[in-house]
Amino acid sequence: MSQLTPKKDTVRVVEVGPRDGLQSRGIQLSIEQRREWIEKLIASGVREIEAGAFVRPDRVPAMADSDALFLLLGDVTPVHLWALVPNRIGGQRAVAAGAKHLAFFTAASETFSQQNSGCSIDQSLQHLQQLRLPPLDLPLRGYLSCCFGCPYEGAIDAEQVLQRSIALISGGAEEIVISDTTGIATAQAVTTLIDRLTSEIPIEKISLHLHDTHGSALECVRAGLDAGVRSFDASAGGLGGCPFAPGARGNVATEDLLEVLQQQGFDSGIDREALIESSLWLERCLGEELPAQTLVNRR
Repeated sequence: MSQLTPKKDTVRVVEVGPRDGLQSRGIQLSIEQRREWIEKLIASGVREIEAGAFVRPDRVPAMADSDALFLLLGDVTPVHLWALVPNRIGGQRAVAAGAKHLAFFTAASETFSQQNSGCSIDQSLQHLQQLRLPPLDLPLRGYLSCCFGCPYEGAIDAEQVLQRSIALISGGAEEIVISDTTGIATAQAVTTLIDRLTSEIPIEKISLHLHDTHGSALECVRAGLDAGVRSFDASAGGLGGCPFAPGARGNVATEDLLEVLQQQGFDSGIDREALIESSLWLERCLGEELPAQTLVNRR
């Protein structure tokens, strides 16, 4: 079984705030602040963090210093720092900066793939093949965007999501991150899609990446847990969005996710109070209040 698979009574939480949370905001944190935030997350018990993206800085300016950030952070074993990469060039930059874990992205929607990556889905899968060649053959997550709907194409069929997921696994991804990019998923939609996917893909290879555009993300988390999902992405404070998905709001807040997990009897290994303190620090750095319900209740 993959090293990414948590124990039966635990739920794996991948903190994506330093990448997905910041990517749509322009440059608002210095590299020193980004490093300090990640160190605070690690101190709270977070063991997997998507720290940056090795993409074109003209398209995602907030990620422009990811090379320097990874070099500044250095080796934080046993914590996994994930680096989001779109192709071999991005992968080479990430490895040169010391990244040991890669995340790759494509989409269930052809139009979104073109808008987000500037290439077709088939072309993106060719990029994935190049990322499986040494020295880039590192642990790799495969993001699949717009699994519940696309801002350009509308509804996405579950069969379409399944076939793209199979293609990612066949291409070398250790897990598939089923992403509700625009935050339109419902609990029933999560149940239905996970049921279809697990007819051909082991549940251990499936993670959920949820956005909270319509306030339904936590209900989707509960549906995912009921369906057997034990791996979730989340963003501290509920920070997030997507620059290529109009109307998308922040990711499900890590603090709120941890509360649901606690209510359901699962352990994440993360100190929720310490995480809340790190998010309050982040609010001060950004000069604004973050949307996590946990933080709202503290004000």
